[in-house]
Amino acid sequence: MNSSYNNNDIIQFDPNSADFAKEIIRRSGVNIHLCWHCKTCSGGCPFSEYMNYFPNQIIRLVQLGMKQAALTSSAIWICVGCNTCSTQCPQAIDMAAVMDALRQTAMKEGVPAAEPHVLDFHREVMNSIRRHGRTHKLEIMMRYKLSKKDWFSDMDVGLKMLQKRKLDLMPSRVDHLSVIQQLFKLSREAPHD
Repeated sequence: MNSSYNNNDIIQFDPNSADFAKEIIRRSGVNIHLCWHCKTCSGGCPFSEYMNYFPNQIIRLVQLGMKQAALTSSAIWICVGCNTCSTQCPQAIDMAAVMDALRQTAMKEGVPAAEPHVLDFHREVMNSIRRHGRTHKLEIMMRYKLSKKDWFSDMDVGLKMLQKRKLDLMPSRVDHLSVIQQLFKLSREAPHD
């Protein structure tokens, strides 16, 4: 367990961030106050061992208005939105939406991402979708590696993925790429809160 939180930590409510929970609820559309803190989300998360706070602890930070701790957490950037936590939650809390709302808030407020280069990777994924209508994993990996100037650290994984046909050499395209590109255009033009 890599969590920096333990039962002996004292978490106090931050009165200066009283509206933080309301903002995350509004942004995510999720009532985080339904959480029982049963830890099912954390037990089911395939990435929780790499997070500094477990998913249920992130919810608790938000409930207590601990904005700085939540927004600077590595957990919000490590979450891949697989919804394993949500499918196991007895309250059906959409944890991926909460994590997404926290990432949006961190970016809006200029809080640096706790995981180095994660935004570069996300940009490459979005650029691939913009170009092809879907992700082209090989291109994403190559462009990301070039931007980091880290060409060989994952070469063994890439070769295994190629061998198992998990990486297509050429990108596939959707039938109506112009529709996808129109969505990107509308997103750029839409007001963002």
